[in-house]
Amino acid sequence: MGGRARFKGTYINPDKFINRATVIAEQAEYVPTHRFRDFHFVGLLTRNIENHNYITPTPIQDQAIQSIMDGKNLLGLANTGTGKTAAFLLPIIEKINKNPATSTALIIVPTRELATQIDDEYRAFTRDMRLYSAVVVGGANMFRQISTLRKNPHVVIGTPGRLKDLFERGELKLENTDTLVLDEADRMLDMGFSKDINFLVDALPAARQTLCFSATMTSTVEQLVSKMMHEYETVSVCAPVASTHIEQDVVRYDTPEQKLGILLQMLTKEEYEKVLIFGETKHGVQRLSEKLAQFGISAEAIHGNKTQSQRQRALNAFKSNMVRALCATDVAARGLDIPNVSHVINFDQPNNYDDYIHRIGRTGRAGKQGIAYTFVPSRSF
Repeated sequence: MGGRARFKGTYINPDKFINRATVIAEQAEYVPTHRFRDFHFVGLLTRNIENHNYITPTPIQDQAIQSIMDGKNLLGLANTGTGKTAAFLLPIIEKINKNPATSTALIIVPTRELATQIDDEYRAFTRDMRLYSAVVVGGANMFRQISTLRKNPHVVIGTPGRLKDLFERGELKLENTDTLVLDEADRMLDMGFSKDINFLVDALPAARQTLCFSATMTSTVEQLVSKMMHEYETVSVCAPVASTHIEQDVVRYDTPEQKLGILLQMLTKEEYEKVLIFGETKHGVQRLSEKLAQFGISAEAIHGNKTQSQRQRALNAFKSNMVRALCATDVAARGLDIPNVSHVINFDQPNNYDDYIHRIGRTGRAGKQGIAYTFVPSRSF
């Protein structure tokens, strides 16, 4: 380590990591125009929705569900944690339930974890409905996925690379796909999936309903949307990403040993209840989690070298407060809804300021104040 505040990515002035939190302004409470019963979902789906204790929809659900049920293409601008998964799943389930022999949906997502989260919700909403799903992601057993695809699932949820691979092998059938969902579109394009996504879009029937969800409307997202949908409705419920309600500061260090020592000191304090720690490399976050455990701090790691089941176990342990710290690469920066994260610590700095905003956005959710610290070498000042 050395040099300026960023070593491989874009240089970020350390001053940008400092912010005194402002009190979140009192916002007028959103008054939905619907209740879930107003959408008149089929009986079993209504029962499963009620079992979720869903009565009043969130803004994205309130504004998107009816349009999707009416068969319209939709661009949804919404942050993680706004209820957007149910906003697209419920109308899709209703649609497939009416024509289960001919109607299928393809849901493309950036990460394995998000695919699993969506599948969990799908299974809960379709309980006893005999509507089946398949998760098709990299890093998991391909032959098991092929076996599941051969059972003709109604919904396929997957990451772009593995979906393309299985389509080219003739195992992923898309001729009856009448609904396409792109979730976290901006994240997928950031991760370099543009070619794979365009390949899959071109392989789908032209006569389909397309739903695209993104936290930001970048130029690349705009290009993709204009290719996929000629006419569409836009629903925007994005909260501002200024993160002014998140207390942000830098932690200066001189040597790697001192850097680790400072982190250990921080994590011994009671207020560090649920801490998400970002590192730059897979090996780095794995070593850090092991080092923390050696010093008596319960920690797990999540990164690309872990199998899907290992990643899910680590995530579940963190969510359920079985461990206090989760060390992660940027794979966890977007797309995951982890409640009640007390602190985000950038042990290694992000590649760019946009990644920084997404990282620290894991804390200070649902109107709460959050805290974020970024380690910066003393020589950077």
